[in-house]
Amino acid sequence: MLEIKDLNVFYGAIHALKGISLTVEEGELVSLIGANGAGKTTTLHTISGLLHTRTGSITFQGQNITNIRADKLVSRGLAQVPEGRRVFLQMSVQENLEMGAYTQPQAGVPKDLEMVFELFPRLKERRNQVAGTLSGGEQQMLAMGRAMMSHPKLLMLDEPSMGLAPLLVEQIFEIIKNLNKQGSTILLVEQNAQMALSVAHRGYVLETGKIVTTGTGEELIRSPEIKKAYLGG
Repeated sequence: MLEIKDLNVFYGAIHALKGISLTVEEGELVSLIGANGAGKTTTLHTISGLLHTRTGSITFQGQNITNIRADKLVSRGLAQVPEGRRVFLQMSVQENLEMGAYTQPQAGVPKDLEMVFELFPRLKERRNQVAGTLSGGEQQMLAMGRAMMSHPKLLMLDEPSMGLAPLLVEQIFEIIKNLNKQGSTILLVEQNAQMALSVAHRGYVLETGKIVTTGTGEELIRSPEIKKAYLGG
């Protein structure tokens, strides 16, 4: 579904991504782990058109989408849940979800809302509540639900566990796992390496803008090097 080859991305003179390549197959849950500043979010922003690469290519469902603007990619089936959630704080839960459906026919929005409320029952309970009054975990659910309203073929999640209590982290990852089981293809960027690899079919490890290791989630969890560097082993 997604193939990126030899991406080199710069912030001014800073070489942020150094020739990275990776793939995501349809139906997979692929995790991208690494320390702060390794290039995880930069990778997602480049795929979704928020940043441009100097070299290489990004292919999505057989089409070259390299350097296409972000707003043009949502209608192609690419959705990103940003780091920090970034919901519309002054709008209600339902209004936030409706904003996620701006690329979809309006006639289908009520049915899509019910689909999201089935995935996230807590949002249904709070559908008329102002988003700024939700807890961090509820805002994360809302951000994910908003992305699902666009009918994504590939859902990209950036640090969904950030700032959440351990119990909420488990709930969010259970939802991610269930979304994947129901057919969503997911590229997950996450600093909580243990959780990210435990739900992943495959994983990539980024260090200072380079992919240094790849393997199945199980292989990476068992790797002594990965344990020592990322899992506290």
